[in-house]
Amino acid sequence: MSITAAGVRSWIEDFAAVISEHRTELVQLDTAIGDGDHGTNMDRGMRAALEQVAKVDDDDVGALLKAVGMALISKVGGAAGPLYGTLFMRMATAAAGKVQLDLGEWTEAVAAGVAGVQQRGKAEPGDKTMIDALLPAVDALRAAQSDGVELADALLRSADAAREGMLATIPMQAKKGRASYLGPRSVDHQDPGATSSELLLRSAAERLVV
Repeated sequence: MSITAAGVRSWIEDFAAVISEHRTELVQLDTAIGDGDHGTNMDRGMRAALEQVAKVDDDDVGALLKAVGMALISKVGGAAGPLYGTLFMRMATAAAGKVQLDLGEWTEAVAAGVAGVQQRGKAEPGDKTMIDALLPAVDALRAAQSDGVELADALLRSADAAREGMLATIPMQAKKGRASYLGPRSVDHQDPGATSSELLLRSAAERLVV
């Protein structure tokens, strides 16, 4: 069982649809503690990503991921564009030239992407950012690899870990980004970046391996 270019295309299409479906929710979450544009920006970015992915005519997984990253960097405003763009670009580098990925290769690609996000955003666990959803997902993938579970189960575990991390942002006080300006008023709000990250990994669990 492996992740193929066809699976990646399905994942990106599904994530774009999920972002569109949850756009208003993401806007509401971001309005509470940020600029209020996360849902709108991500929706625009994923529409652009679909257009770019459609132009990739081979089965290079890295090329598909790079197309997504470039689209997000160029089309998404605010912090989300550079951060999500970096996530996909680092994943693309790890997957360059590969027509399929096994669990170990997928884990390393995601880990490289998340490390890039941390490097760019300077966020640590507990800062109330997308890292709070992404890092647990990487840990879950590595644990699943050690446990010898199937790829599909590993992806589900990573999505579940991201959800736990997302929900854990609610009681946190933000230490990074615009939300940090609110101080204690950022408490009791779910982080929008962690929310979209959970949607990303949930889409992966549902569409990457079919």
